[in-house]
Amino acid sequence: MSTFKAPKGTYDLIPPDSAKYLAVREAIAAPLRGSGYGYIETPGFENVELFARGVGESTDIVTKEMYAFETKGGDRLALRPEGTASVLRAALEANLHKAGNLPVKLWYSGSYYRYERPQKGRYRHFSQVGAEAIGAEDPALDAELIILADQAYRSLGLQNFRILLNSLGDKECRPVYRSALQDFLRGLDLDEDTLRRAEINPLRVLDDKREAVQKQLTGAPLLRDYLCDACKAYHEEVRELITAAGVVFEDDPRLVRGLDYYTRTTFEFVHDGLGSQSAVGGGGRYDGLSEMIGGPALPSVGWALGVDRTVLALEAEGVQLELPATTSVFAVPLGEEARRVLFAKVTELRKNGVAADFAYGGKGLKAAMKAANRSGARYALVLGERDLAEGVVQLKDMESGEQTAVGVNEIVAELESRLG
Repeated sequence: MSTFKAPKGTYDLIPPDSAKYLAVREAIAAPLRGSGYGYIETPGFENVELFARGVGESTDIVTKEMYAFETKGGDRLALRPEGTASVLRAALEANLHKAGNLPVKLWYSGSYYRYERPQKGRYRHFSQVGAEAIGAEDPALDAELIILADQAYRSLGLQNFRILLNSLGDKECRPVYRSALQDFLRGLDLDEDTLRRAEINPLRVLDDKREAVQKQLTGAPLLRDYLCDACKAYHEEVRELITAAGVVFEDDPRLVRGLDYYTRTTFEFVHDGLGSQSAVGGGGRYDGLSEMIGGPALPSVGWALGVDRTVLALEAEGVQLELPATTSVFAVPLGEEARRVLFAKVTELRKNGVAADFAYGGKGLKAAMKAANRSGARYALVLGERDLAEGVVQLKDMESGEQTAVGVNEIVAELESRLG
C-alpha cells in the first residue's frame, strides 16, 4: 500500500476506465476539427489578475475557489480555474487576431482547478474540452457552436440532455435590467455576503443554488423583458438557426452564467440523470472580455464541456461506448529462440498498425495464456521449439478457440487480413 493518496477532490484516470475519457475527448473534438477550429494549449497556471479581471472579482471562482500562490520571484499566479480567459490571452499575445482571418477559431482540452466541496460530479481537478471563436459578432457563430456541441453529444449516443438558452443583453440594455434587479434584491431577506454580491453583480444572485434564496427569487424581473431591439433580433436569429438545424432547446429566461464576462447568447447543457450537478457544459458570447484583459474590442463566443460529467451522463443512460481494443494480438514465446523471433514479429505488426503485446518476463505457457486472455486480444500467437523447427507459428482465435498453424513469414499478412 502506497504512503500517498490522490489529493482530496481529485481522481486518477486508470485503464480500462481511462479509455472512456479519451473517447469522450475525441468525440467532442471531432466536430470542431471538421469546422475550422485549430488546437491550442495554454499553461496550467496564469497571472492571478487575468482571472480577476476576466472571470470577475465578485465570482466564487475568484473569491473562494482559485488555487492562488506566490512564486519565489514574487509573481502572483493561479492554477487555471477555466479556459476562456487563458485562450483569449494566448490569442492576443500571439496576435492571431491580426492575421486577417476573423474569427480566430480555437479548441482546447485540459485540466482545470477549483477549490470546491468535493462531491459526485464536482471535483477540485477536472477535465474540459472547449472551443472559442474570437473576433466576430455573428448569430451564425453562436448557432454553430451550439450545433457542434449537440453533434458531439449525439455522436456519443447521449439522448437525455437538454439545452437551455437565454440572452443576457449587452452594454446598452443590461444596465437598465441590472438596476431593476438590484431594487428587487434589496427588498429580500438575504445574508450579508449575498447582498454584497447583489451590489457588485446582481445577476450572480440569480445563479445562487440555495433553496432559501431561490424561493425568494420568484417574481424577480426577467432580463428578456429589458432587452433592446438589437439584442432581441440577435437572439431570435440564433434561435432560428439552431431550430433550422434540428437542434432542440428550451428557452430559460432565468438562465445566467457564473462568470462576469458573458453577454447576449448564453446556454447550458444539462443532464437530469446527474442529480444536483446537472450541468455538463455551457458557454455563450463574451463581447467585452478582450477589453477587460487589456486587448482590443474582439466580440467572441465559446463553450466548455466537462469530460468528467459527460462520462457520468453516459453511465446514467447506460451508454456503452464502442472502444477500440487496446490489444489485438498477444504473442506467447516458449523458449529463447521463439522469444527473439516473436518479438520481431510483434514489432513488425505494430509498424503495420496492428495493436500487439508480448508475454514479458519469461512466463510459462499457462501464465502467458492467462495474460493473453486478460489483454482482450482477439488472437494469440504461440511459438514453441517444434513450431520453430517447422517454420510455423500457432495462431489461436481467442473467441472460438480455433488454432491454426501459419508460416512464420506469412503471419503478419494473415493477421492484417483477418483484422481488416
